[in-house]
Amino acid sequence: MLFSRAKTEIVTPDRALRGRPDYEFSVPDTHYVSGRPIHPPFPDGLQTAVFGLGCFWGAEEIFWQTPGVWTTAVGYAGGVTEHPTYEEVCSGLTGHTEAVLVVFDPAQVSFAKLLEIFFEVHDPTQGMRQGNDIGTQYRSAIYYTDDAQRQVAEAATAAVTRQLSEAGYDPATTEIAPAGAFFYAEGDHQQYLAKNPNGYRCHSSTGLSFPVESFALPPA
Repeated sequence: MLFSRAKTEIVTPDRALRGRPDYEFSVPDTHYVSGRPIHPPFPDGLQTAVFGLGCFWGAEEIFWQTPGVWTTAVGYAGGVTEHPTYEEVCSGLTGHTEAVLVVFDPAQVSFAKLLEIFFEVHDPTQGMRQGNDIGTQYRSAIYYTDDAQRQVAEAATAAVTRQLSEAGYDPATTEIAPAGAFFYAEGDHQQYLAKNPNGYRCHSSTGLSFPVESFALPPA
């Protein structure tokens, strides 16, 4: 696969596909593995976060296997086009990442612990790609749902960048932004690897560990 500007530069809003403002794909109500809902409202006390870390099939599998994660879903986030198709996202004309919605119990797993997993199972230095997967939909991204998550995400990314620099890597290119609309992907993409155990998994990695203890917030 060759690099091209269309694949590796985020589309401007005036060039983005319009999408389907009044249409939503048919998506299962429940998680294929756990049987829990994948649409809100979720039970009281749970929190949500949205992560982009390459192909969402393998990324979702990692998170649904994480203790303390209540449910997951895959979709499109961070872009412009409303209710895009998978093919449209892959065209580079929506601005979206392939993203994983993670619903978790903070009493069992912290947001910082999820970030530790996030940074260790992909390569946050690669820009608009993960391994051989090239395009803006594969960029590294954290979409936070409140200010507490933002602070932890910023501290974690700074800590990871320091560790990467010490190991001779480029800085993390991880996008940190407020969580906007999350457009659920088509039903066949939800929990894809539970339905297709031998399916494709992209887990690019720096090979480094980023322990949660290194994500301490700087002094006020």
